Amino acid sequence: MRAGRGGLAAIAVLLLAGCGTGAAPAAQAVPTPDPTLAARLVATASGDRAFAHLDRLQAIATANGGNRALGTPGYDASVEYVAGALREAGFTVDTPSFDVRSFAVQDQRLTVGGAPVEATAMGFSPSGNVTAPLHVLAMDATSGCEAADFAGTPAGAVVLAKRGTCPFGVKSQNAKTAGAAGLIVANTEEGPFDGTLGDLPDTVPTTGVSSSVGDALAAKPGAVVTLVLATTTQEATSRNVVAQTTTGDPARVVMAGAHLDSVPEGPGINDNGTGTAALLDVALALGPAPASQNAVRFAWWGAEEVGLVGSTRYVEALSPEDAKRIALYLNLDMVGSPNPGYLVYDGDDSDRVGAGPGPAGSAAVEQVLTEQLAAVGVQGSGTDFDGRSDYGPFIEAGIPSGGLFTGAEETKTAEQATQWGGQGGAPYDGCYHRACDTVANVDRVALDRNVDALAGTVGRFALTLSGVPGRQ
Repeated sequence: MRAGRGGLAAIAVLLLAGCGTGAAPAAQAVPTPDPTLAARLVATASGDRAFAHLDRLQAIATANGGNRALGTPGYDASVEYVAGALREAGFTVDTPSFDVRSFAVQDQRLTVGGAPVEATAMGFSPSGNVTAPLHVLAMDATSGCEAADFAGTPAGAVVLAKRGTCPFGVKSQNAKTAGAAGLIVANTEEGPFDGTLGDLPDTVPTTGVSSSVGDALAAKPGAVVTLVLATTTQEATSRNVVAQTTTGDPARVVMAGAHLDSVPEGPGINDNGTGTAALLDVALALGPAPASQNAVRFAWWGAEEVGLVGSTRYVEALSPEDAKRIALYLNLDMVGSPNPGYLVYDGDDSDRVGAGPGPAGSAAVEQVLTEQLAAVGVQGSGTDFDGRSDYGPFIEAGIPSGGLFTGAEETKTAEQATQWGGQGGAPYDGCYHRACDTVANVDRVALDRNVDALAGTVGRFALTLSGVPGRQ
């Protein structure tokens, strides 16, 4: 474990104008870039100190009903904790608010052929009481992502599609356009299946099932399905936390983010306290005025768990000029899973899995993250840009992106267990979206390695954007 303390810079902090909207700060004297910045940032960053932030987030959840979810006192206290730590270190901090919908389920039932089937309502699914025949789409990697996938769907049917490639809300919108009355999405893994349709209109009642249930249903086209969902959606307000260095070129911003909210079911210490804590530790180690070539901006997102809302609202609010100032985006979401993988988002699509490559420059981001993991003795592997975390809005805006991930409910393979240790055939995180996602659910070695990998990557790009093209 690293045990360094304190920031890398002690230069007076100047006012950061427009941090909440992405506007560039006013021109100022820039210190000569320090070529040792990346190495010193790695040496200063501390997995132990990141874990201390997790202890604070756990205490916040414990004191506020057991979670830090959207619209709760626990989330507000989390915002104040992160913003307060940054301000104490000398950062100017914005906490811009945004409107968001909150979602609750009162009733959910699925029967097929008269037999009950275990299923979970998708977040922001509309209510419905549907009895109709089951129509099975092609169960491939892009199932339900294109309108053409629904050719031949009987009007009023309940459609079965497979998870993959596009957001669940897109599949649900396509189902409604095709005249379907409901949608079942089959997971690609076993275990509980949480998902959300996001902030999208024109969807149908939608529920999710495990991969084995999906396989069984795929063999029953035409079976009578009854899908009952009683849900409510309410308007709420949430906040992001944003802070930027006052040094470095404000026209070339290295941005790193992590979502701050938990699900209502638990305190969210791995998901995503670990990303929050790693990012906060690196920000405090870097300090508000480092000797860097490029500016560095840090963000903690609200309402990720209900459809990436905080990051989406942030990107939507950027002017075209402000968006171009963001040279790249680094995402931290679950970096201390108890049965960890060491996964790096596949910026160049070299794995040929799921979605295609990220915007130009994403390959360089993947390469640097992989090199930084190697520097702490870990061989990273690619993971798909599947749209499940806050890199999504940045990719849509054409911003090169990447990030670190130690795995959620997916199963670690035997080969990965040989490569990284841990248990093959078991989830990376068996407490994903559950009450047991506490400080006891965190692998401290994985957290420490990812803190160092993030620190090295931020430091490297703060000095040079080699491999990352400018955007017109």
